[in-house]
Amino acid sequence: MTACAIEGGSAGAAATAEPEAESGTEPDPKESGAESGRKKYGAKPEPEGPGDPVRSAGADAPGLPGALADEGGSQASSAVGGPATPAGDAPLPGGFTLTADGAYAARLTAAPGPPGERAWYPERWTLDGPEPYAVPLPLDQPEEPDAEVAPLADGRVLIRRRVADRQQFSLLYPTGPGTGELLLGAVESAGMTLLPPSPDGRSVYALSAGDHHSSLWLVAGGAFGPEEVARIPGRCSGGAWLDRAGRLLALDRRAPGGGPVKAVAVDLGRGAEVTPLLQIAPGSDDRLLLADADSGLLLIRSDAAGHDRLGWGVLGSCLPVRFPECLRLADAAVTPFAVQPGQMLMPESCAVALRIDGAAGSWLGVWRPAGRRLHQFAAPLGWAPGAGYWSRDGVLRLPYTNGATSCGVAMLDAPQDVEPSSETGRPGDAEGGTQPSAAVSAPAVCKPVPLGQAPLHRVARSD
Repeated sequence: MTACAIEGGSAGAAATAEPEAESGTEPDPKESGAESGRKKYGAKPEPEGPGDPVRSAGADAPGLPGALADEGGSQASSAVGGPATPAGDAPLPGGFTLTADGAYAARLTAAPGPPGERAWYPERWTLDGPEPYAVPLPLDQPEEPDAEVAPLADGRVLIRRRVADRQQFSLLYPTGPGTGELLLGAVESAGMTLLPPSPDGRSVYALSAGDHHSSLWLVAGGAFGPEEVARIPGRCSGGAWLDRAGRLLALDRRAPGGGPVKAVAVDLGRGAEVTPLLQIAPGSDDRLLLADADSGLLLIRSDAAGHDRLGWGVLGSCLPVRFPECLRLADAAVTPFAVQPGQMLMPESCAVALRIDGAAGSWLGVWRPAGRRLHQFAAPLGWAPGAGYWSRDGVLRLPYTNGATSCGVAMLDAPQDVEPSSETGRPGDAEGGTQPSAAVSAPAVCKPVPLGQAPLHRVARSD
């Protein structure tokens, strides 16, 4: 596998234990021609009445009636939403990727038209201003629907295109009425996948996975175009950042000779040194889905209990990985997509946003490890399932687009949890120790625990 640059281009271990279950300068938005809007999620519906968890500041987003009970017997706090995009509305095409700070997002979208005849083009969303707005970034010819895009912190958008057996990379940016393109280079590879944008806001990495080894490429942010920075034995997938500097990257790896999938950490500051990260049981598939650098909270999927379960642990902690019963839903898949930042050394208090997929479509879940309760909400109409980000004060922002609003953000305040009484085992009236996140001031940033100094580093085994 080789790379060629375009001339003149720009320049430890997590908790390891037996699984134990527990209960319970920007263009003017007006000039861009894009409509925008914000919604605020408000009052919750009555358990048996029609649900409408959204107070509209723009287009309305209906909820569905009813409340859902989790397996531990506690009822969900809101109505369960139906399909994120109902029939008659065009879905959000392609993926929707946000920068680590939530300031920008990018997606591949298409102009209305018959299937197979749509003109695909990248679109950048600006989300950190008074109102969200979108800027289309079309070029002279449409993109292929399998292209990938990723936003950078300076507002440019990286695009990966497949041309025969080569992967080409460019940076797109608005230039008055048109779109500017800066060619970065190409990599000879039949397939590559963009990883989540680095927390530093400047770098984007891509993964090329083979049966015997996987290559990690720095495709944006380097000095000389795409650069291979690591070649890791085995087949890798996934991708989650463990720190704010963009140095520690977690990947899910299957060893060259086969065997279970184990999450490993790649230290890009030490020559891409690979360190075991998860080892729940010797033969279990242990994947890292999401990580928060401030608190150390890890969201994990493992089959150590005999079947896939969603669990949580803490980076560098001696506590066991836990698999809450409230995150097991009948006939629905639950996937975390955002963790509340700024909860330094308080992983149990972090609000986690989850995408719930069932026969009715996709809707939202909010859960805290300390609360042991899954709150469920209807998704805003036209939500890009699995796209969203938390503010430090516990407000979940969800990008959406529909017939009434072409670029909007719905806001959901993290619900409070009531701890069960130690005497009765039932929720009490007094505050239970899980106060709203707004009550927690944002402390200074501290350095995450190095993986090599994690307490259980010596007992974690490699594949």
